[in-house]
Amino acid sequence: MNASEFHSSRSFAPTARGRIAYVERGSGPVALFMHGFPLNGFQWRDVIEDLAPSRRCIALDLMGLGYSEIPTGQDISFESQAEMIASFLDATSIDQVDLIGNDSGGGMAQVFAATHPARVRTLTLTNCEVNDLWLTPMLEPLFAALASGVAVQGLAMMAQDQATAHAQLGSTYEDVKKAITPEIARLYFEPLVASEARRAQLQQFGDAKRNMAQLVSVAPKLRESKFPAQVIWGESDTAFNMTASLDWLRGNLGNLHRLVTVPRARLFWPEEHPRLLSVMLQEFWSAADRRH
Repeated sequence: MNASEFHSSRSFAPTARGRIAYVERGSGPVALFMHGFPLNGFQWRDVIEDLAPSRRCIALDLMGLGYSEIPTGQDISFESQAEMIASFLDATSIDQVDLIGNDSGGGMAQVFAATHPARVRTLTLTNCEVNDLWLTPMLEPLFAALASGVAVQGLAMMAQDQATAHAQLGSTYEDVKKAITPEIARLYFEPLVASEARRAQLQQFGDAKRNMAQLVSVAPKLRESKFPAQVIWGESDTAFNMTASLDWLRGNLGNLHRLVTVPRARLFWPEEHPRLLSVMLQEFWSAADRRH
């Protein structure tokens, strides 16, 4: 799926929190993909194409990111995003999903899975926020810049200047020049700064302490969870602390089936290695089905 196909295949689901943009491919049990910050559903394009023969794959745009249309002043914290997902599933008549999250999408996926466990068939987490472990030295300046509005100016520059985009995202991709072309930079970053309302929404992502508190609050429910879970973690990610995060997930995902690390992979590795992820998802889902 290229950028033009992504735009032409977009649908919108009406929810209480706005019109949620999404693309889908395939048929069968639903797999729901939650992207990272500051990306959108396009992050999953190659994964969902690969899995389409066996799954109905949906990649939505989270509130405040991508092409979803939400009211001015809409709360976009992790808890609110989780409730949006529940409303999205209601609007699209979906009962249960295989849930996959990366980066902020992974943090939100944990909140959704903990608060709506009956709607989660399986959970797959890639590099993401974990409990209270994610105000790392790399991320602290980002959250401060988001809260102050400085980062919004940077994202506007990233949409127009490829060198700026590469400099800002260089640590999140193995090959940032290949991953972020001028066309993809516009697709990811232009909607974030398209209006004053969108710029204001973006600043909410700087409230890391609030989202962290929400993640911490669902830890007991994650420990009690029964749905099969797996973790696939890129070893060269500098945004999140791998050792501490994986130790916590081992002890707090109630039905963890598999934990795998990927050498040299960085934060947004699912976008760079879609075939690796799709194969591991198929293996995990098949094993989970056999256990049932």
